[in-house]
Amino acid sequence: MSRINGFVGRRDFLKFASVVGIAATTGDSFWNTEQTAVADIHPVNPNLISPNEAIRRLLDGNQRFIHQKRKYPDQSLEHLRLVAKAQYPFAAILGCADSRVPAEIVFDQGLGDLFVVRVAGNVVSDTVIGSLEYSTAVLGSQLIVVLGHKRCGAVAEAIKNEPLPGRIGLIIEGIKPSVERVKLRTGDNMQNAVIANIQYQTEKLQESSTILAKLLREDKLKIVGACYDIDTGKVNIIT
Repeated sequence: MSRINGFVGRRDFLKFASVVGIAATTGDSFWNTEQTAVADIHPVNPNLISPNEAIRRLLDGNQRFIHQKRKYPDQSLEHLRLVAKAQYPFAAILGCADSRVPAEIVFDQGLGDLFVVRVAGNVVSDTVIGSLEYSTAVLGSQLIVVLGHKRCGAVAEAIKNEPLPGRIGLIIEGIKPSVERVKLRTGDNMQNAVIANIQYQTEKLQESSTILAKLLREDKLKIVGACYDIDTGKVNIIT
């Protein structure tokens, strides 16, 4: 299997992913009979960072952001030229597309530090899963954070449960199962639904990808949920 700049070749990754897709429809016996493992395509990453260290880096950066002591790391012209050759993001973020929640800013990170996928409501879809499979199996990120936020508009629409124009409704449909989970809970219904959606999308991500599931079993990946407070700028990990 070819490697470019220390990474598995993209064509080889796509071929592998298609085989994994077949495996997902034929059962776990594929992994036993063919002895195929995600480890076979895991990149040689010279900057390998453990999931716990990645979480620490993110939360440290968030504290700098909150207290207005940002370092603006990895944003020099020299670093720009360095990551132009190859990227080794230490974490992947599935975040909401809300303009108030830019991951690189709220975590005080720079060029090449984070592999960020953003979609309204931080909703998991096939294209989202494919992007995150690439960030982990090819680029070597060992942490995925599903980052929701307080007063999420997409979650609010799911709670309203009213008809929506265009394709907006497709996003909202992906959130409704999490709203159902907290329908009978006491407390702040909106915040309960935001947290439930983060947890639901985190679970869906773990359950919908053979590649990610394999990395999780081999302790080469950690997936966590987190919630951003748009009033204070603070990120809290959701357990």
